[in-house]
Amino acid sequence: MTMLRACVVLLSATALLALPACGSRQKLTPVEGTAPAPKAYGAPMIATPDQLLTPSTQSRPERNVELRRKSEARADDPFDLPPE
Repeated sequence: MTMLRACVVLLSATALLALPACGSRQKLTPVEGTAPAPKAYGAPMIATPDQLLTPSTQSRPERNVELRRKSEARADDPFDLPPE
């Protein structure tokens, strides 16, 4: 049982030491001798990394967080049908 415990401790320590290496914040550079990514079909030009990382308004729409000040009756829902 102590051998199993030693293995678990060793694996845990290895994982804790390797985990910080996953969060590298260095700037990515292309590998020498490789071609850049091709232009997307239908796109007028090749997108820059900043353009690719900026979310569109469709993927991150603005939220309406207007609070209700009083109770309001719900509108009739034609799809709220009883089970058959």
